[in-house]
This record gives sequence, C-alpha cells and structure tokens, in this order.
Amino acid sequence: MNKNDLVQAVVESTDLSKADAAAVVDAIIDSIVGTLRKGGEVRLVGFGTFSVAKRKPSIGRNPRTGAPISIGASIRPKFKAGKGLKEAVEDDGWGGTRRR
Repeated sequence: MNKNDLVQAVVESTDLSKADAAAVVDAIIDSIVGTLRKGGEVRLVGFGTFSVAKRKPSIGRNPRTGAPISIGASIRPKFKAGKGLKEAVEDDGWGGTRRR
C-alpha cells in the first residue's frame, strides 16, 4: 500500500472527498514527523509507538577494502508495534501458524 492507496482507503471508509482525505493523511504524517523532529514520541494505543533512537558513533569497515571507517552519530526514527497490531497481523487468515 502506498500513500495514494491509503488516501483511497480513507475515502472509502468515510464520507470525505479525495482532496479532504489526502489533507487528513498529510496532516497525520506531518504531525508525526514534527513530533519526532522535536525528540518526542507518538503513541497510538493498540497500533504502536513512533519514537527516535540515538545511535552512537562507531567504527565500521569498508566492505571492499576492509579499511576502518568512522560512522558518525545519528538520530533515526523507530516504530514499535502495539499489542493490537501484533495480534491483528498474527491472526492473518493466511494459514500461518500462530505462536502462543
């Protein structure tokens, strides 16, 4: 599913126009990104938590030459699935085995 598919799903499940649904999806994404940029987290109960993870600088290796290279510190977005999402995916109806 891409962003256009998500907008279409919102249109089909609400009485919003496609333009309004696109504005809603954009506003949600912008709100999540804005909160993460400030170092905060977004918790959607039953779905999951968006947060930021700080990575320390480290030394890596160039795979071609084997020479050590310096990898700088960085901040990356992180998502942890909530219980409701995990259970919904686990009970997928695809004939997969459920771990319990």
